Amino acid sequence: MAKLSRRKFIKAAGAGGIGASAAVIASPAIAQANPEVKWRMPVSWPKSLDTLYGNPDYLSKRVAEITDNKFQIQVFAAGEIVGGLQVLDAVQAGTVEAGHTALYYYFGKDPTFTFGTDLPFGLNSRMKNAWYMHGGGQQLMDEFCRTKYNVTGFISGATNCQMGGWFRKEIKSLEDMKGLKFRIGGFAGLIMQRLGVVPQQIAGGDIYPSLEKGTIDAAEWVGPYDDEKLGFVKVAKYYYYPGWWEPGATPHFIFNLDKWNALPKHYQAILTAVAQESGVWMTSKYDAGNPPALRRLVASGAVLRPFPQDVMDACYKAANELYAELSGKNEWFKKMHDHLVAFRSDQYLWWQVAEYTMDSYLIRYRNQKA
Repeated sequence: MAKLSRRKFIKAAGAGGIGASAAVIASPAIAQANPEVKWRMPVSWPKSLDTLYGNPDYLSKRVAEITDNKFQIQVFAAGEIVGGLQVLDAVQAGTVEAGHTALYYYFGKDPTFTFGTDLPFGLNSRMKNAWYMHGGGQQLMDEFCRTKYNVTGFISGATNCQMGGWFRKEIKSLEDMKGLKFRIGGFAGLIMQRLGVVPQQIAGGDIYPSLEKGTIDAAEWVGPYDDEKLGFVKVAKYYYYPGWWEPGATPHFIFNLDKWNALPKHYQAILTAVAQESGVWMTSKYDAGNPPALRRLVASGAVLRPFPQDVMDACYKAANELYAELSGKNEWFKKMHDHLVAFRSDQYLWWQVAEYTMDSYLIRYRNQKA
């Protein structure tokens, strides 16, 4: 048998070389292994945001490249198939196969969704990745999504710590927050309500006209790179920080559970790997783009302000009161919250020793020549 196989190999190689024989053997196997699959993926972002929209767009192109265009995912911007805040509903119902969104948009269905994007005063982006990938966060979130909403999925990159938003008037104390109509994404609005703020849930593409018309008094989105593109500095000059409600916000790829289960295993593996790759691309793009964008915004008239201490303290107190209430009546929320808080405590122990100390030292000297 060994001699026969060797003769066949030599005969095939003689007809067109070793490369030709390999192609004869490999091509049918590849074609069979990569069936043609076409998916639709609505996202919660306008195309103008080349970071958030760029993440699923990157994934779509890489998946097609890796599978020789056999697995094609068509990305649709917010509003092209469904609105930016209806992505989960479309995926859950099987109207579309996949989506890219911020799960905290759907906190009205269940506050547990906030852990898929960011818990206010939660984890920074590196801690969030560690919690998801090595600390059990992925398993908990996926169990919740599969059990209750017929979807599966995973985080993909992070926006890193966000800004606190654009305000039409200066905030000097907690009293100035009362009565403000503030566009704030997802779950954090429940905390703001306790301080007398009137939260507004508005998709990204609708924020500018709402600010311009005075329909709202303030709005947060992500950070300098995206905020500059959306033009907020033209209609609200006070730019506050930090965005305590999103210290490490992570967008989510979600897939209809039945459609996911029907995929070949290696297609599932490709999606999982490329989602991590596209997430690294997005996170690094924010890190590279935010500093120069912040300089340009200040040059254009943005007035940088930290939130007053009494505002931060009141928000932290209100957040923890809300978490205690929700944990008392929502089993899933309590499970996720207890797990995350324990992980956060250990992470900040380490951060205080090395990361924070190193960063603080270099910040003091960043404008001095060596």
